Amino acid sequence: MIYLISKMSDIKWLPGDIVIKKKNFVFIFPITTMIILSIVITVIINIIGRFFK
Repeated sequence: MIYLISKMSDIKWLPGDIVIKKKNFVFIFPITTMIILSIVITVIINIIGRFFK
């Protein structure tokens, strides 16, 4: 998970994501990205669930 986040640090972040960069420290809190990702995953799971109902 940490490896994935470190690779994502090169990606441009969405407005609303908190990125703090200091000399030897990077803090990333992608709240907007998490909300959008959660909505997308929920929609996908609901669509898949309707096919197997």
